[in-house]
Amino acid sequence: MENQKGILLESGTNELEIVEFEVANNKFGINVIKVKEIIQPIPVTFIPHAHPHVEGIIQLRGEVLPVVDMLKVLGIPTENRNSQQKYIVAEFNKQRVVFHVDNVTQIHRISWDQIEKPSDMYQGGTSQVIGVIKHNSEMILLLDFEKIMVDINPESSISVEAVKKLGKRERTEKKVIIAEDSPLLRKLLYDTMIEAGYVNTEFFENGRDAYDYLEALVKADKEIEKYVQLVVTDIEMPQMDGHHLTKKIKSHPDLQKLPVIIFSSLITDDLRHKGEKVGAEDQISKPEITELILRMDKLIL
Repeated sequence: MENQKGILLESGTNELEIVEFEVANNKFGINVIKVKEIIQPIPVTFIPHAHPHVEGIIQLRGEVLPVVDMLKVLGIPTENRNSQQKYIVAEFNKQRVVFHVDNVTQIHRISWDQIEKPSDMYQGGTSQVIGVIKHNSEMILLLDFEKIMVDINPESSISVEAVKKLGKRERTEKKVIIAEDSPLLRKLLYDTMIEAGYVNTEFFENGRDAYDYLEALVKADKEIEKYVQLVVTDIEMPQMDGHHLTKKIKSHPDLQKLPVIIFSSLITDDLRHKGEKVGAEDQISKPEITELILRMDKLIL
C-alpha cells in the first residue's frame, strides 16, 4: 500500500482511488488516502466493556490500535465470516484504527461524478453508506468511516460545547457556504455555526451543487463578495470533491477572491500539499471545530 501512495492522483482532478474490500460477500470501498497498510490478522487483546463493534486492541510496531469488526458494524451475523481475513489499517480524523474485513480484492481509480448519492428510500437515517459505485456489473458501496467511528466514540465528533467556550458572538452579516455530504456532520456543523454566530450559512451536499450555486450568483452579479464571504468544504463528496471545488473557484475570474477553507478528516502532513496546490486559504482537520471557527473569523472579519 505504501507503494500505491506513489501513484496517488494530482490535486483537483475530481478522481479518487478506492480499496475494494469484502464483508460477507458484499463489496465495499474505502478511499486509498485513508489506508496506511493492509495486513494479515494478528492476535487481538480483548477489552472489557468495549463498544460492541470493537473486537479489542492490537499492537502494531509499538502502537496500540483498536480493531473494529466490520461484520458487527454492518449488522451481519458473525457466522458469515469467510476464511480470507484482512486488517485494513486506516488513518483519518487524526486517529489510527484497524478495520477487520473478510478480504481485500483490488484498487479502482474512479471519478467522483461516478459515485451516486444513496437514495433516502433505502439509505435510512442511520446508514453508513455515503455513495454507490457502479463498476462493471457490480455495485460497490462507499462507507462513511467517520460516522462509524463517531458511533463508537461520540467524543471524536464535532463539539458544540467547545464553540460555546468562545463566548457570545455576532456574525449575522457574514454569509458562509458549506459543502459537506454527511447528514450527521451537516447537522453538527449547523449547530456549531449557529453557536459561533454564523447564522447566515447555506449547506450543500456536494461540491457540484455548491459550485453551481456560486456560479449562478456571479452570473446575476459579478460582485460575489456582496453575497458570500467564505466557502468551507469537505474533501470526500460524491459528484465533485472539495479539492476540485476549490480548484474551480480559484480558477474562476469572478470567484477566485472568495476565501476557501478545507475542513476534512484527510488533512494530514502528508496530504496538506494537495489543498495548497489548488489554492485553499486554509486546511483544518476534523473534528477541530474551534480552530475552524477561529480561522473563519481571521479570514472574513
